[in-house]
Amino acid sequence: MSEPIPWLIENAIQIAWDYLERSGEIIDAEETSRFLLKSVDEMVLKGERRTLMLANRAIDAYRLRKLRLVS
Repeated sequence: MSEPIPWLIENAIQIAWDYLERSGEIIDAEETSRFLLKSVDEMVLKGERRTLMLANRAIDAYRLRKLRLVS
C-alpha cells in the first residue's frame, strides 16, 4: 500500500532538505522550501510516486537552478 500524497510530498521534501542542509547548499531557507515544494508537487502531479526519486530530482533541479543563477 502506498502512502497518502501529502505524506509522500512531505517525506520527499524532508529528504531533499536534509541532504541540501548537510551539504551546506541552502542559502535562503524560505526560497529553498518554496522551490522544493513546487518541484516535488509538479512531479507528483505528473504521476511520480517514488519518494527517493522525487527527492533526488528535486535536489538536481535545485542545483541546476543555482548554477543558472550564477552563470
